Amino acid sequence: MAARNIEYVELYASDRQSAIDYFTFSLGFTQVAESVDQGKHSVLLRQGDVQLIITAGPGTQEFLDAHGDGVADVALSCDDIVASRDAAVAAGALEVSSMPGELTVSVFGGICHTLCPISAEPGTPRPPGRTWISTSLPAVQPIGRIRLLDHVAMCLEGGTLSDYADFYMDAFGLARYSSEYVVLGDQAMDSIVVRSPPGGITFTLVAPDPAKGPGQLDAFLNRNEGPGVQHLAFLVDDIIPAVREFRDQGVEFLSTPATYYEMLLERFSDMREEIADLRAAHVLADRDEWGYLLQLFTRSPHERNTLFYELIQRRGARGFGSANIRALYEAVERDRLAAE
Repeated sequence: MAARNIEYVELYASDRQSAIDYFTFSLGFTQVAESVDQGKHSVLLRQGDVQLIITAGPGTQEFLDAHGDGVADVALSCDDIVASRDAAVAAGALEVSSMPGELTVSVFGGICHTLCPISAEPGTPRPPGRTWISTSLPAVQPIGRIRLLDHVAMCLEGGTLSDYADFYMDAFGLARYSSEYVVLGDQAMDSIVVRSPPGGITFTLVAPDPAKGPGQLDAFLNRNEGPGVQHLAFLVDDIIPAVREFRDQGVEFLSTPATYYEMLLERFSDMREEIADLRAAHVLADRDEWGYLLQLFTRSPHERNTLFYELIQRRGARGFGSANIRALYEAVERDRLAAE
């Protein structure tokens, strides 16, 4: 009954064309098909091994009214979709639809998991259960900077983190991979990473500590009117040219204080020459016992300022850059104190 991989992520958007333009013109995705079905107009986008569906129409309005633009479905391929459905329902999910070749369960905050059978079709199959009409494609499709979906970060309400980690273990056979508690001044963030045995599904579950002061996760929960997908992390092979290219194409990234790189020189003296390039691109760096990772977050392009995106390059590292949360907080605090 184990879940294996993320087949696709479906984003509900109030302005479908604007969302499509962001992913195609700015992030390099290619439109490959579209579907109009049951009050929903969907467009399928691909880049590397990532499949995104952008959906609008009357069938999305209830979700949009509650949460604004955001991820409504993270589809999972499973060894046995019926057994996975039964396990998910037993663990607390609600079955919301049943169509040939797929089942869908609702988990929290309007988020569903469509359960798809593992396909023997070579390449990346189109999501089942819809009538897809091919979009004309260029003779040679661009390779693109994005290779795969590294992880999906889900923001949950304080005090529920362990329960949801247990849910994903019981429902889909995901294992607890790591956990961390990060204190940020008078705020704190708790996290648990759950992952499928083959590694094709990685969910980073994050929640604020309700015993601490409110912070950025509380702000997300307020704007999103509850839990939801906070960001999608896209794996790239070379982050600095990717950031430059995407920035030139209109993607807005978070800026990084200059003091962050002064602290980075203290942390990673062996990266002194490369840090100048990281500073120019505002890219963050972290390392764990396995190696380095480089990452940068976008500003949310969505009206409610909820869902955003991450670019991540791994040089052996298996973690998620938690030291950057502390380092950035300390850098901003240094600037604040210097200005007083």
